[in-house]
Amino acid sequence: MANPSNLPTDPRRYQRDKARVEKGFWAKVRRTLGRVPFLEEAVAAYYCAIDRKTPVQVKAILMGALAYFVLPTDMVPDFIAWLGFVDDAAVLAIAIRSVEPHIKERHRRQARSTIAGEAAGGPGNPGAEGDTGRAA
Repeated sequence: MANPSNLPTDPRRYQRDKARVEKGFWAKVRRTLGRVPFLEEAVAAYYCAIDRKTPVQVKAILMGALAYFVLPTDMVPDFIAWLGFVDDAAVLAIAIRSVEPHIKERHRRQARSTIAGEAAGGPGNPGAEGDTGRAA
């Protein structure tokens, strides 16, 4: 597979995808909590994508995949029983596989913690009003 740090990045597309993710990611996480088996990977990918240490090309790949996950309409509508998230899972899996070395254990740990907090309905979870969910 190509080295993501050598891939060209379209700054406009990256900014558009980033804005879409910032606007809708946490709402989508809350709506799909307990229904999507790949949610932990999606949240880990999010934390990798917002990490200052992550190369911009990797951020662009992940933001593109996460923006697709957030889209209200996609190839297979999410409301179609178990089939609705298959396309989201495929897009995320391909993106994550292509940048796997950049998704660190700290991103995965933060994802597990966030999902546990969201499941418990605890206040101050990343992505809540006024919380940016920035990776440490």
